[in-house]
Amino acid sequence: MFSTSISPEVAKKFKYWQIRTLISTWAAYAVFFVMRKSMSMAMPGMQADLGISKVQLGIFLTLHGIVYGISRFANGFIVHKFMARNFIACGLIICAVSNFIFGFSTTVFVMGIIWVLHGWAQGMGWPPNARLLPHWIVPEELATKMSWWNTSHCFGAVAILLLGGYLASSLGWRYVFFVPSVIAIVTAILLWFLIYDTPSSVGLPEIAVGENYKRSQDKKEESAEYRKFIKKQVFRNPYIWTIAVSNLFVYVLRFAILDWGPTVLKEWKGMLLAHAGWMIAAFEISGAIGIIFCGWVTDKYFSGKGPRVCAIAMTLASFFMFLFWNTIGAPVLVSLLSLIAAGFCIYGTQSLILVAVSNIATKRAAAVANGFVGIWGYSGTIITGVLLGLLTDKFGWRTSFGLLIFLGLVGAILLSFVWKAKATGYDNLETE
Repeated sequence: MFSTSISPEVAKKFKYWQIRTLISTWAAYAVFFVMRKSMSMAMPGMQADLGISKVQLGIFLTLHGIVYGISRFANGFIVHKFMARNFIACGLIICAVSNFIFGFSTTVFVMGIIWVLHGWAQGMGWPPNARLLPHWIVPEELATKMSWWNTSHCFGAVAILLLGGYLASSLGWRYVFFVPSVIAIVTAILLWFLIYDTPSSVGLPEIAVGENYKRSQDKKEESAEYRKFIKKQVFRNPYIWTIAVSNLFVYVLRFAILDWGPTVLKEWKGMLLAHAGWMIAAFEISGAIGIIFCGWVTDKYFSGKGPRVCAIAMTLASFFMFLFWNTIGAPVLVSLLSLIAAGFCIYGTQSLILVAVSNIATKRAAAVANGFVGIWGYSGTIITGVLLGLLTDKFGWRTSFGLLIFLGLVGAILLSFVWKAKATGYDNLETE
């Protein structure tokens, strides 16, 4: 576990710092998500107050998603030159400042520039955490603890949906940006005192897999043999390509509900914005449960064959989206239950795709494969942003949701093509 033997007292102190680090970084990433999704609760007010069209709002969402994806990838390389704690705090402060400026803006052009900057700052959230957490979690516990840690984005979304609904209804849409900015600045200051990059920073021994191991791996992975291995297991692997394209459709369903959900419920279902926030919050909470449940089902009943559960869950997600689409005039409870069930299946699929990709590509190529598949996922903002905004302006929400249902089924069909995929070795891809 550790590079040297330790006493019970040191083990107790390490446990304290581990829990403190996990909780602090969990909260920080949740705050990143609070600011990232503030736009969702502000959009109805922005349309009414500034006359911004859905196409323009869609452009905001698309640019933000694309820049975020690029930033997350680029900062994965940049972060190694800085302390992770400083990087997280800096990202929070830049997000807060850009949110403040956005809230005071009145022209579409200025808002677009600020929201693109905000997208880049959002990409500073995940890479430092991905670098920092393995220093505090032993390899044998990393998957379990990280699965719980990953619920931070669900709870961050829930927080802004509930808080944003109140702020937009009571104080106006601009406060949906102002208040989270204050929270982010306070969080950034607290992080400075709460977390440290490595155990040695607080006088504790390092976990055995430390920087020396990492440097040796980096040298190993610069070799021609490693590049050849990556090309074979990722870029020439039909299973990885199939999952990557299907991931685009998974993210389309997720972002469509998360970004446009409050607007949809207000305009199409006739709900108050505060009530709409509660409904989308329920979608997120059920998603967090779906992440944990689908992972358990995969190991318990499918022998770790994630693609099979993904195909089933994505089919069910499309079915529940159809129920939501077909509930005009039905009780609000029917729409709520449809959304809850869809969120459960969508987030379960999304989390298992990462597991499936790691298994198929093998551990050695897992990071590259997940980065590749992730880029496809965030490309879904092209559809959920500009295309959905344009389609809704011309034909209404019913047509847009019909398209989402169709795309969900396409994703399910693609995932069914990976039904037999199963990686059983370190270097060899096998099927059964």
